Amino acid sequence: MRKKAVNSLERLQAVLEVFTEDRLEWTPEELMEELGYSRPTLYRYLKILKDSGFLTSMPNTGFTLGPRVVEMDYLLRKSDNLILSGAPYLQKLTGRYECTALLVRWYGEKILCVDSISSSREAISSYPRGRPMPLSRGAIGRSIVAFLPRRNLVPLINRTLDDWQAAGAGDTVEAVLDGLKSVRKKGYAVAHGEVTPGVVGFAAPIFDAGQSPIASFSVTIAQDQVGGSAVEEIGREVLFAAGEITAALASHRHRISSR
Repeated sequence: MRKKAVNSLERLQAVLEVFTEDRLEWTPEELMEELGYSRPTLYRYLKILKDSGFLTSMPNTGFTLGPRVVEMDYLLRKSDNLILSGAPYLQKLTGRYECTALLVRWYGEKILCVDSISSSREAISSYPRGRPMPLSRGAIGRSIVAFLPRRNLVPLINRTLDDWQAAGAGDTVEAVLDGLKSVRKKGYAVAHGEVTPGVVGFAAPIFDAGQSPIASFSVTIAQDQVGGSAVEEIGREVLFAAGEITAALASHRHRISSR
């Protein structure tokens, strides 16, 4: 059973949070057991969420996420300046290389793809749009984590040290920090087959206000296409794209604040 939510909004939100890739459908009985809500409370929340379109159900079936989620996703694509600013660079990199280019958003302690384009014959990514990615494995996670302020980075690694150890990134917090120094020095991260076998990942951080990254620009490309000086060439292009997106976000923020 999950930790008890404090107020009505948190309790309502908790109903939505039980839906995951591993568990896409829930019956009311299962929700009551998972969340610890009384039947009247749960049914009140289910009615609110169903009436607003966040949940849906058919007779004699469980509840699944509803069409309002799709509608909000459409609005996100139309309004998110990260997606709007990054689109030209997704096009540019996939036009230049046979690869998959991704924009990956950082929120809370999660990272997930919010937009991507692929020019490869087979999409070279194990994490399509909307699917959370591992923080400790692969170039994308490191490209974000390496640039977090130390006051935020050290507690994060402490909380997730088991994951970093499993990824072979170090057995101690200091060892993980040492490994991230090279990413900070280069400005981008490179990973060989850590998430998808046979694939090289490149990623660089995108910043908004302040010094903390909010996202990452990434390219994944087949190992056999990355030879000689190509690693540094692609790394520089990814770093340049991330910098241009950062500048575009800053310009938009300035225009808004000047109104």
